[in-house]
Amino acid sequence: MAVLVCAFAASLTAQAGDVLDRIRAAGELRVGTTGDYKPFSFRETDGSYVGADIDMVRRLAARLNVEVGCVPTVWKQLARDYLADRFDIAVGGITKLPARAALGPFAHAVYVDAKRPIVRCADSDRYTSLSALNRPDVRIVVNPGGSNENFARANFGAAQLKVHRDNVSVFDEIAAGRADAMVTDGIEVDHTALAHPGVLCPAQVAAPFSRDEKAYWLRPDPTFLALVNAWLDDEVASGSWQRSFDAAMQRP
Repeated sequence: MAVLVCAFAASLTAQAGDVLDRIRAAGELRVGTTGDYKPFSFRETDGSYVGADIDMVRRLAARLNVEVGCVPTVWKQLARDYLADRFDIAVGGITKLPARAALGPFAHAVYVDAKRPIVRCADSDRYTSLSALNRPDVRIVVNPGGSNENFARANFGAAQLKVHRDNVSVFDEIAAGRADAMVTDGIEVDHTALAHPGVLCPAQVAAPFSRDEKAYWLRPDPTFLALVNAWLDDEVASGSWQRSFDAAMQRP
């Protein structure tokens, strides 16, 4: 961790105050995204990206009069790629975690969510609490490196924890009976259940397990942060963000 902190300090000194100038000089907004989290960001088989956050950064780039350049990353590599200065902004359903915020600023939250379980529909009234999930006979599956794995390791020490290779096929493990549940963001639970009717369902929990903010993660530059926050406020006030989100929710 000390290495990361030192790397961050050096990066902050080099970048503060000039990120926005660099974006404009390069004519490109570098957007880091995992492309595996509907409805925020998803990479199609042809390599193109879709989703509510992708629509948003295209509008941000238009505001800056620059092009968008998508930079692929993965959750377990996200912080390292941030420190390596591979992108100017990271989007795609990113949870504002303290460890991430310690490395650089987040813009205003675009979505507030909470962890909930998704299970086979036959088990929707079985895994209804943390204690019901945290049992030796329960198989919990997670994608690697993000807030889901952090949450599972913190709360399911007695359960069987399986870290699946990616966030695209992870839900197939539950549908196929190789895992019993995944605890993830509520929006992902609902979107996945809609895509697998009669197979995967939200567990009938009395209340969500957490409160999490989704936000865009920016390179350190107060000027860039202020511009993005002002732009986000306009997008929310005009209804543009909500329209992008609603449209992305309708995509399969």
